[in-house]
Amino acid sequence: MKHKPLTATISAVVLGLSLSACGSSAESTAKDQSDSPTAESSDEVVTLTFQSLSDQPAAIAATEEIVGAWNSANPDVQVKIVPAGWDGIYDKLITQFNGGAAPDIIHYEAASIVPFARDGYLADLSPYMSEEKKADIPEGVLKTVTVDDQIIAYPTEIQTYVAFANRGMLEKAGIEVPAGDTLSWDELRDIAAKVSDGTSYGIGWGLKSPTATFMAMAPGFGGTFFEGTGVDATIRVEDPELALPKLVDAMAHEDNSILPVTLTQSGSEALATFYAGQVAMTIQGSYQAANMAVDAPDDIDWVVLPPLAGPDGPAQAANPQTLSVSIDSKHIEESAAFIDFFTDAQNLVKINQADALIPATNSARELMSEELGDENGWDIILESGKYVTDAPYLFVDQYPQWKDTIATPAFQRFLAQENDAAALAEQLVSGWNSISQ
Repeated sequence: MKHKPLTATISAVVLGLSLSACGSSAESTAKDQSDSPTAESSDEVVTLTFQSLSDQPAAIAATEEIVGAWNSANPDVQVKIVPAGWDGIYDKLITQFNGGAAPDIIHYEAASIVPFARDGYLADLSPYMSEEKKADIPEGVLKTVTVDDQIIAYPTEIQTYVAFANRGMLEKAGIEVPAGDTLSWDELRDIAAKVSDGTSYGIGWGLKSPTATFMAMAPGFGGTFFEGTGVDATIRVEDPELALPKLVDAMAHEDNSILPVTLTQSGSEALATFYAGQVAMTIQGSYQAANMAVDAPDDIDWVVLPPLAGPDGPAQAANPQTLSVSIDSKHIEESAAFIDFFTDAQNLVKINQADALIPATNSARELMSEELGDENGWDIILESGKYVTDAPYLFVDQYPQWKDTIATPAFQRFLAQENDAAALAEQLVSGWNSISQ
């Protein structure tokens, strides 16, 4: 064992888990023990366990195809897929690490894997990542998987937030569909106001869980929220951090250009108003392009608008999906070699096309752009991927707790006009101080 005992950070998360989650942990433990992470079929053949969170049929098929190609080319190092789900995966990993039953290769996301790295549960992959691979990953994305100067994961898939528009509704209002490299928030607000006429609205925006959206898009306004790392991080909530929530409030309650009910809906729920022609635009995770291609009514000519830009540009904080290696794996080098194979350009295109996400390397993003062209707005969506940057909140130990217990309720009250911007800032700061001391 090379790792440290569980810290208060992870323990606090455990305490916040539901009883049902506790029950699933016990079940998971039993299953994990049967899926021994370093089981080998013989003395000659190394078998690596790969805990995959892919849950969409196309993504499962793509993962199996990539693993199959590796196994065919590497008879002495076989990879066994261990399917898992996103629900409850955090506590399942805690159980696995505590029980010495963690898989060799771990699929997760940067925001959630960092605490495990800080507690010493993940291998340093820096010696195995080539300089060419490092140069192929945007600097901001590479920072999201770098902890204490160690690369603790390879990034694989990214999403951005983009605006989708109903071309017919814009043109009926005499508005030309925006083009160009970026679209300013002021332009978007102006368009939304012009389209709104009391029966239809400019935007449907699912902000039931607004924290992730506000944190991701804050860099466009110069917002960072957090400074420092680990338990020493401090919070800052000033004009840059409040700019986007205040803009949403103004559009919803001054311009009346955001359909009110959508502010209490999830992104997927808000899509229904877009399909019904109640709203001319909707802001969504970029992956929704794949769902629209299947579900949008035939009479809607939907398009993706240029990346939204604030005063500081179109930057968005990255929270990529990742592949890591357990520090307790007996085959760290072999696991790193498999991850390097999994993240070559061709394979990243396969998995990102299946999940309708953006590859985390420049080469794969360019290759995917060549293959998809402008189909379903993918040229614009992939272009938005080049603006992703580092996310300070990823390196804050208490962020998950603050997000769920402090930030989300405070943002919801603000969007419902139960408090003003000053009260919102005070709640975000005092709430952080209460859990970080």
